[in-house]
Amino acid sequence: MANLEVKTAPADGLTLPLDYAAIERILPHRYPFLLVDRITEFEPDKRIVGIKNVSINERYLSTSSADGRPALPPTILTEVVAQVGAILILAKPEYRDLLIFFRGIERVRYRGRVYPGDVLVVEARVKRLRNRMGVLEGRAKVGNRIVANGTMTFALGTKDGGGEA
Repeated sequence: MANLEVKTAPADGLTLPLDYAAIERILPHRYPFLLVDRITEFEPDKRIVGIKNVSINERYLSTSSADGRPALPPTILTEVVAQVGAILILAKPEYRDLLIFFRGIERVRYRGRVYPGDVLVVEARVKRLRNRMGVLEGRAKVGNRIVANGTMTFALGTKDGGGEA
């Protein structure tokens, strides 16, 4: 199968794909809370696509699914989408010294389970970004199957604990 990904170069000299080490330079999260493995597409101020490879060794897997198989809980799935969106925002040079604060979610729908061995592909799009507050739309897929989608609001703030910038 041909690779048809659109790969736009991110701002500030980052080159695609962004690996785990490059993602660590953007997000404040660290293992085991950094959940994004790779960024494959990036259009500054517009959209981003990230990858999470789900392993049987994931500490977050839950066996509470109806079929008894271990699956990624919806809360962790939501966090993966939020982290991909955060990379889109924090990759901008002018936001590098800020933190992104998750403010809320709207219309999130969980449409399927994510199991070990699945490759989760997450796309986030900027819906609105003004005065260091914004809205992102996110969608998570396994293959051609949408497993989650929704809208997330966020605010940017300073690292010194002084609240929103």
